[in-house]
Amino acid sequence: MALVRTDPFRDVDRLFQQLLGGQNTTRSMAMPMDAYRKRDSFLISVDLPGVKPDSVDLTVEENVLTIKGERPAPPVADDVESVIAERPYGTFMRQVFLGTNLDTEHIRAEYDDGVLTLVIPVADHAKPRRIEVSTNSRPEPLSA
Repeated sequence: MALVRTDPFRDVDRLFQQLLGGQNTTRSMAMPMDAYRKRDSFLISVDLPGVKPDSVDLTVEENVLTIKGERPAPPVADDVESVIAERPYGTFMRQVFLGTNLDTEHIRAEYDDGVLTLVIPVADHAKPRRIEVSTNSRPEPLSA
């Protein structure tokens, strides 16, 4: 039984990858991401399948969150010929611009089953607050 591919663009991309350096070529890894707000925090979930938690590097500089890491390619023996190579390997980096209404000093990061979840709290100064309305027992006249 033969494996038949019907996507000519993927075949052309694979051909270029093979011509430019064989199967061990380092390619930039895709990092699908979701972001949403939950009460007083923003949550960012990033898919990093096959990435070890100790290879992930998170930094924040001037409200720019940078996610870096690496997924090494598996070792391939010289006598092995790749038939399909679609899984991304190599280094990756993604930057997320954070608003000034977020507390970048208290970001939490959790890694579970290949998903990196960042919890970024809303800064206290950006949280809604109630303002008391007071009444004067003797209002001042509007005109003097």
